Amino acid sequence: MPASLRHQPKAVYAVAFACVVSFMGIGLVDPILPALSSQLHASPSQVSLLFTSYLVVTAIAMLGVNWVSSRIGPKRTLITGLAVIVVFSALAGLSGSIGGIVGFRAGWGLGNALFIATSLAVIVASATGGFAGAIVLYEAALGLGIAAGPLIGGLLGDISWRGPFFGVAALMAIALIATVTLLDRTPPPPRRISLAEPLLALRHRSLLTMCVTALLYNWGFFTMLGYAPYPMELSAIQLGFVFFGWGLLVAVFSITGAPRLQARFGTAPSLYGALGAFAVLLLLIGLFTDVRWALIVCVVLSGAMVGINNTLTTQAVMLVSPVERPIASATYGFVRFIGGGLAPFVAGKMVDRWNIHVPFVAGAVAVLLGVLVLATSHRTLTEADRRLASGAPAAVEGEVADEFGGAPDAIDAELQHERATRP
Repeated sequence: MPASLRHQPKAVYAVAFACVVSFMGIGLVDPILPALSSQLHASPSQVSLLFTSYLVVTAIAMLGVNWVSSRIGPKRTLITGLAVIVVFSALAGLSGSIGGIVGFRAGWGLGNALFIATSLAVIVASATGGFAGAIVLYEAALGLGIAAGPLIGGLLGDISWRGPFFGVAALMAIALIATVTLLDRTPPPPRRISLAEPLLALRHRSLLTMCVTALLYNWGFFTMLGYAPYPMELSAIQLGFVFFGWGLLVAVFSITGAPRLQARFGTAPSLYGALGAFAVLLLLIGLFTDVRWALIVCVVLSGAMVGINNTLTTQAVMLVSPVERPIASATYGFVRFIGGGLAPFVAGKMVDRWNIHVPFVAGAVAVLLGVLVLATSHRTLTEADRRLASGAPAAVEGEVADEFGGAPDAIDAELQHERATRP
């Protein structure tokens, strides 16, 4: 085990554990989607609202997380988010209707936005070994959570569809108690951020271009995540293993593959390749939806492209954004999760109107449109890469693994600390 993962304060391990559970939520419900549909007598389009309510609320909440955190401090924001997740995940498990679960998933999304957007900043403030050690710990939690989520969801879902919801509630309750008792108080940042700042940031063309690219990419991504389990016709545990393989590739390529591609080819060319390959895989899923082995292979392989795209798109936002990192992260999270939330809902309407093949083909088209939008900022990304290569502080290694907005805030805090203590 790397030294950066050992000899940390107990508070750091408590928050890191909560990060693992929170990241598990990305793929936790995938293995139980068919079971929810059959046992609650709901159509796939109705079940897809689990993604829509969760992601749309997460998106809107991202606009206000910095406003909250800059007033009550990171620890209180973190604890509030954890408490909200515990309550609403438990209520989702107790619900007896698809409408109830959809509503409680919305509350879960609010808690997740509050927690994830501040978790890394808290780890950085509490960890030993400086920023690099905190990033390694955070990346380990991210990778473990993304990979384990579908598998845990499949194992618990094989017992009951309620199992994954109660499992999250129990694990997050443990993390909440540990965080309250072990984490020291964290003061609010010196500047209070207004609610309007993330939306006003969209006036900057470079940031708007990256946000629209992310929206189109997430349209394809969450179409796949929300609808691929149905035509596989597998049990919950079997689906758990399929998406476990997918999650492993997401984690590996997010943490190791993406930075290497960026260093070798640059941000824009690497994104063109990864987005293009993901679009091809979506098209193949749409064409061969009825061929189980082909569907499974394409879904698992897409994990590599998802990992690269998530990482490099997030880094690109930070490279080209002319506003403060926390504000850019909130803007980016808002736009991308709006796309991710609406995609499963629209996909359901497409299935009801035509057939299961159409949403995946539409997702492939959306991702290709994202490539065209990204190309309009090619020169800006190339210049940002040049500054990064020359040693200018355009980005920090490890920031690329953060998909939810915690890293930029943490990086700014660390840089401010270094400047204040520099002789």
